Amino acid sequence: MNAMQTAAAPSHRPVRVLHVITRMIVGGAQENTMLSCALIDGSRFTSELLTGPETGLEGELHTESRARGVVLHVESSLVRAIHPVKDIVALWRLMRFMRRGRWDIVHTHSSKAGILGRVAARMAGVPSVVHTVHGWGFMPGQPPAVHALYVFLERLCARLCDTLIVVAAADREDGLAHGIGTPRQYRLVRSGIEVAAYRDVATSSAEARSRLGLPGDAFVVGSVGRLSRQKAPLDLLEGFARLARELADAHLVIVGDGPLRTAVEARIAALGLTGRIHLAGLRRDVPHLLRAFDVFALASHWEGLPRVFPQAMAAGLPVVATRVDGAADAVEDGVSGILVDVGDSAALGRALVRLASDPELRRRMGAAGRARVEEFSAERMVRQLEDIYAALASQRVPPPDG
Repeated sequence: MNAMQTAAAPSHRPVRVLHVITRMIVGGAQENTMLSCALIDGSRFTSELLTGPETGLEGELHTESRARGVVLHVESSLVRAIHPVKDIVALWRLMRFMRRGRWDIVHTHSSKAGILGRVAARMAGVPSVVHTVHGWGFMPGQPPAVHALYVFLERLCARLCDTLIVVAAADREDGLAHGIGTPRQYRLVRSGIEVAAYRDVATSSAEARSRLGLPGDAFVVGSVGRLSRQKAPLDLLEGFARLARELADAHLVIVGDGPLRTAVEARIAALGLTGRIHLAGLRRDVPHLLRAFDVFALASHWEGLPRVFPQAMAAGLPVVATRVDGAADAVEDGVSGILVDVGDSAALGRALVRLASDPELRRRMGAAGRARVEEFSAERMVRQLEDIYAALASQRVPPPDG
């Protein structure tokens, strides 16, 4: 890491912060980044966002970001896939953009933008660099060479930044165990949601079920997430199938889309559950749809801190989920939900059966989750970021002219 410069940044202008993320699709890291820009105190900070052009089946957040007043810059060479030529071009263009912008702080997000963005920021002479880990790029089950490369790059880039923000305590422990950064670099800032948007919804259960074409008296398990390998929707189907065999009026709703949609549709048909499992696709009315559910479930194989957990908790829903990194930060096992081992669809199914048969347990768990959801508010997240930015700005000299 560069030696600390002790002259204070000028106090007569807002601290200039540039966020960098690979793509602005509908997803947890992207929503976190959008809110970090949109809700920051404009009298103290100027916050802008640079991203790549890619969208996807998940939908895009470019439009919503701009509607919230976020200044958005799109760099065409910044793409998610490894592409040596584009990556070199992206690094050069990021460096030039950062140098021209005279940013006080560059704040990177996600693995690809985190690597290119941190290198570019140091090349550009940006005084302070922050990186948020929304789940590490290395994970169990990767080919050893790929795993080793991700760890090496994260170790290297940790030396280029002042602060490593994790959204879940488990990510800090995992990073340190792999030799990434030092304990003093890490800060825990939980990914925040707009709590009122999910808690204070006037839509009734009957109205929400009508929107989804569900029977009014059904027992409804709901899930929100990409149809991707990470979210493991096929595991969720197997767990729900166990419940469906025991409860004739059980239904499952999955909100989201993604590359596994065809495989999910085929498995639904093979299980004989067409008409009881509903793929709702991309929806922008998730706070209202949560009112249709009795239980929220997620079978992810890896995560940082799934933002859908506090969203479900704000709606008063008990959560059934796998013990991925960050799950225990939000869901207290046996208190606000039930956690099962990753890949154990039988245990997931048993948890659903238990909750379906015990309305009082569902009520208690839902109330417990709602009681602590303010810990995950976007306002709290942004205030913590502002404290980090202010501390860094007070310790650094401003970037040079030119």
